[in-house]
Amino acid sequence: MCRAAAPVAAPLATDAQLLAAAVEAAIASRSARLGRAAHARALRLLAAAVPPFLRAHLVNLYSKLDLPRPAAAALASDPSPTVVSYTAFISGAAQHGRPAPALSAFAAMLRLGLRPNDFTFPSAFKAAAAVAAPRPAAAIGPQARAVFNGMGVRNSVSWCCMVVAYAQNGGEEEAFSVYLGARRAGEEPTDFMVSSVLTTCAGLLGLELGRALHAVAVRSCIDANIFVASALVDMYGKCGGIEDAEQVFFEMPQRNLVTWNAMIGSYAHIGDARNALAVFDDMIKCGETAPNYITLVNVLAACSRGGLTREGYELFKTMNDRFGIKPRIEHYACVVDLLGRAGMEEQAYEIIQGMPMRPSISVWGALLGACKMHGKTELGRIAAEKLFELDPQDSGNHAKDTKHEMNNEIQALLAKLRSQMQAAGYMPDTQYALYDLEEEEKESEVFQHSEKLALAFGLICIPPGVPIRIMKNLRICADCHRAFKFISGIAGREIIVRDNNRFHHFQNYECSCKDYW
Repeated sequence: MCRAAAPVAAPLATDAQLLAAAVEAAIASRSARLGRAAHARALRLLAAAVPPFLRAHLVNLYSKLDLPRPAAAALASDPSPTVVSYTAFISGAAQHGRPAPALSAFAAMLRLGLRPNDFTFPSAFKAAAAVAAPRPAAAIGPQARAVFNGMGVRNSVSWCCMVVAYAQNGGEEEAFSVYLGARRAGEEPTDFMVSSVLTTCAGLLGLELGRALHAVAVRSCIDANIFVASALVDMYGKCGGIEDAEQVFFEMPQRNLVTWNAMIGSYAHIGDARNALAVFDDMIKCGETAPNYITLVNVLAACSRGGLTREGYELFKTMNDRFGIKPRIEHYACVVDLLGRAGMEEQAYEIIQGMPMRPSISVWGALLGACKMHGKTELGRIAAEKLFELDPQDSGNHAKDTKHEMNNEIQALLAKLRSQMQAAGYMPDTQYALYDLEEEEKESEVFQHSEKLALAFGLICIPPGVPIRIMKNLRICADCHRAFKFISGIAGREIIVRDNNRFHHFQNYECSCKDYW
């Protein structure tokens, strides 16, 4: 009699497991058709006996494929939803830009008495941060902070969630503060914690902070972890430490998509197009990881900054056929910049006119920068008008800050440097003056650009022998670039500038970009 009962239960379990495997295959291939077929078969074969783990798979299927209504229906049809089902729904909604349903599901889960797991909180915090826009970092407090502060017991995951919530929403300093709070609370560094906080160092351009975290990772024996190592490559690359990024990358026994993208992006940041293309070719040849749209953004940016116009344009034209990746707004911005730097502004403008989406600030900004560089007045005026329509409050129209408490010392040093530079052959390039002024006033105006003020402050405050690092959210102008080359030689200092395009290393009257940026 015992044997007679076995055939009844076994097929249900077998069918459920096979259907779960089919659902996972649908997720991996991003096939809604295959997923719906597996769902329909589950209803036919199992009816009301669909087990909880398979119901969770179905919620996960529709959530990951960005099908909100079927995902909500699958969750609602579950008579006994589990934390796994809710987490799958919350994660999918948060990742696809639907924070309100994600937070509603999180609240419903709590009302049912279900305890969030280690994967629930990151998605819930991501949704809370999205709702807090446009001032997410400042507004995280009353949302994610409230949840965090209300937790009776905190572990490394909950601490890391707070780090990520701040780091991904412009609150790098707050994120690092949370990390320090976790360490003070006795939390041991984990791969997730260290890789999360490393992203804050990249955002802060905090190379020395990143080195300190690298040391923490080595002491904790997690530096070889693929997530930590990938974060290290990314941090070093974004902070200008290309040799350190290379060392970590080439010593890694295993690499993922993030690793490859980080290394290619590292070369792009310094305009080393040849090495960026070499790593990209290695990635394709190894066949283990397919490029995504970020990979191609990095490669195109590297070609643009490194002067490989032909190679970059060919990649842009063939990226859909070769890799199945349709150009996004970021790729268009890169190719406009690529052509504009090479003096092909008219061709860049033709591409803008043929774009299938509305050109963004970055696209028009790339064209305007190229027109300024090559003196294309009429086309530059069109780009400037479009930019003004999109962003009339652009911070690039403000300079000449005099509010700093050390302004007198800064101005005195700038005057001294100007005299020394002119004696060495420097002449201000007044085409970058923002206002219609007399020539002498224009010369004074360009010498008040924000990066020159920052450099003077650095020369006053940073001890001799220590490199001066400046982070700028706009492309450095030709006059500041020329001035920095002179100052690096006159003052005998290494000056590293990260503008919105790339790194510039100034030393001994020269720049690493070789005047191509």
